[in-house]
Amino acid sequence: MYDVAVVGGGPAGLTAAIYSVRANRKVLVLEAAACGGQIINTTEIENYPATPKITGLEFGQTLQKQAEDLGVEIEFETVEKIIDKGDYKLVKTEDDQYRAKVVILACGTEPRTLSLDNESKFTGRGVSYCATCDGSFYKSRTVAVNGGGNTALQEALYLADMAGKVYLIHRRDEFRGNQALVQKLKKKDNVEFVLSANVVALNGDRKLESITISQNGETKELKVDALFVAIGRIPKAKGLVDGLKLDEYGFVDAGENCATNIPGIFVAGDVRKKEIRQLVTATSDGAIAATEALNFDRK
Repeated sequence: MYDVAVVGGGPAGLTAAIYSVRANRKVLVLEAAACGGQIINTTEIENYPATPKITGLEFGQTLQKQAEDLGVEIEFETVEKIIDKGDYKLVKTEDDQYRAKVVILACGTEPRTLSLDNESKFTGRGVSYCATCDGSFYKSRTVAVNGGGNTALQEALYLADMAGKVYLIHRRDEFRGNQALVQKLKKKDNVEFVLSANVVALNGDRKLESITISQNGETKELKVDALFVAIGRIPKAKGLVDGLKLDEYGFVDAGENCATNIPGIFVAGDVRKKEIRQLVTATSDGAIAATEALNFDRK
């Protein structure tokens, strides 16, 4: 029996684990892929207090080591279901099951797709959802980024330093992301803004060769070697816990105390309904969720 089981090994989940283990609790983190979460795809973190000029990968690795050094157990398994047994929660994975007095959901989000024909076929063959993961394959080549938020802007900046040409495609006539990032992109000679446009088709045989866009009522084809999709994220909490209250978009409906509508289940990070999703708010959630979970455990 664990005192605390944390679902997700991103900044929110690992922070929750660190706070819990330092309170002398037996803590388990269940992570489906790699510790660090979405932040490991960030090339450089500049806005986290006292941690200037660190890569997302370095941040994630350091956070994982800190948690493990303090005694947090980490298992790389996908959680499929969490069952409320009253005095404890049964956490089922694809390979095993674990019991915990309280559970903290920090399962994050996954990329939103374009839902176009050939998208799954070309994923890994020209279609990507992570520039820092796959950008190096397209050095000196022509690529496109689809999106208008901070993630899309950061992806475009990263790619601009290695690709020959970067199209930045956004469905609106202005970007909703940080304007400082927009200004940096405007200074890049190899970046072209394609505004008021949507990607409507992915073309090619065995790999992506071009995309078709619709812009101001007209369609045209852009020859590209890769398309990086950055149009948002989908929360991964749906179906995990029966009766868990979600908002209309699938985010866990919980307030600033990170307590869900199910006693003994808490939430932290991007999967929680909130206004701002940043690294600093994820770690804040982790600390709050752990504190609330430990207080619940004492009852």
